[in-house]
Amino acid sequence: MSAFRYEALDNAGKVCHGVIEADVLRQARTRLRELGLMVVAVHPVTEESVDSGGGQRWRLRSGISSAQLSLLTRQLSTLLEAGLTIEQAFSALIEQTKNESVRQVLAGVRAELMEGHTLAQAMARYGSVFPDIYRALVKAGEASGELSHVMLRLADYTESRQVLRQKVGLAFVYPAIVTLVALLVVTGLLVYVVPQVVGVFQQSHQALPVLTRMLIGLSTFLQASWFYLLAVLAGSGFGVHVLLRREEIRFRWHSYLLCMPVVGSLVSGVNTARMASTLAILTGSGVPLLVSLQAAAGVVGNLPMRRALEDASKKVREGAGLSRALDVSGLFPPILIHLIASGEASGRLDAMLERAAAQQEQEVGSYTSVLTSLLEPLLILVMGGVVLTIVLAILMPIIEMNQMVR
Repeated sequence: MSAFRYEALDNAGKVCHGVIEADVLRQARTRLRELGLMVVAVHPVTEESVDSGGGQRWRLRSGISSAQLSLLTRQLSTLLEAGLTIEQAFSALIEQTKNESVRQVLAGVRAELMEGHTLAQAMARYGSVFPDIYRALVKAGEASGELSHVMLRLADYTESRQVLRQKVGLAFVYPAIVTLVALLVVTGLLVYVVPQVVGVFQQSHQALPVLTRMLIGLSTFLQASWFYLLAVLAGSGFGVHVLLRREEIRFRWHSYLLCMPVVGSLVSGVNTARMASTLAILTGSGVPLLVSLQAAAGVVGNLPMRRALEDASKKVREGAGLSRALDVSGLFPPILIHLIASGEASGRLDAMLERAAAQQEQEVGSYTSVLTSLLEPLLILVMGGVVLTIVLAILMPIIEMNQMVR
């Protein structure tokens, strides 16, 4: 049985959208007519596209956010823990979900389950929605018979990643807004306000101070070339985006980020926390270490750290310990290496990895606080200096005129 996305008209002529399950397309049309609907269009639910409600087709990943996936995982784990079968759990989720994109994905997975596929196999059809680590954990849970427990850990994992992402992102929202507003205010002063005020001094044919002349020159330049400056900025941004798509350039940039003070610690902490939490939940669910390392490499965004993890995976395959293999690169925090070595010695690797992930998340919070506490006064000082320069450039001719009158 497959899932089909439809668009139809009811008896009142109102357009309605939804998902229906059927064996073939003809049966889906027949079932819709039996429901009293006039069929307009029926399409199979696939990974490539979903209907946003207005007939537009979008990638599934654009229709399901990380927050929605986290909530969906938590709800599924709760239903399975309550004793419902997988099919019943998905039916309940479909009924209570209002988001059309999520409904289509759930209906597609449920249709795969009804055909006899495992949950991991059904989710594999929607790989852009369910990441590799997600499917690996589901597969491990099905193999061990502890799917509800694994889904509960997976829900905790997705929520912790979402919280970490929001913590880092929100920390830089205020500085970004302040910077943008300050740039707009200064640009407005230079383009519109300064020319009108300083024009009075130019008409008096008074010898203007150097600072005032520099301000007039900058204002004139911005008035004449602001459009070209915007074009240059847009072209530079596009050029940087294209360059960073090349792996060797992106590798150098990521290496430079790791060497920067404060920022390097923040980047290292975020990626280490992701890697440690991923390894913890995978190894704790019975996934082999080599498979876990491959999945963990996929969640590490920094290329040097990702390559170091891939090299460590090769060394582990050759018989080396994980702690020693990770220590070779020198890119991972010493506390992580020591905790992994302790976990390998005691046989509690997953517990030590969870502790390492929690410790790194705590450090990321500290680094974020330090960075934002440094940025805020720095922005205030810079903007104060800019405003002071503009005020002085305007007041200096007035002061000189008053002295001449006296």
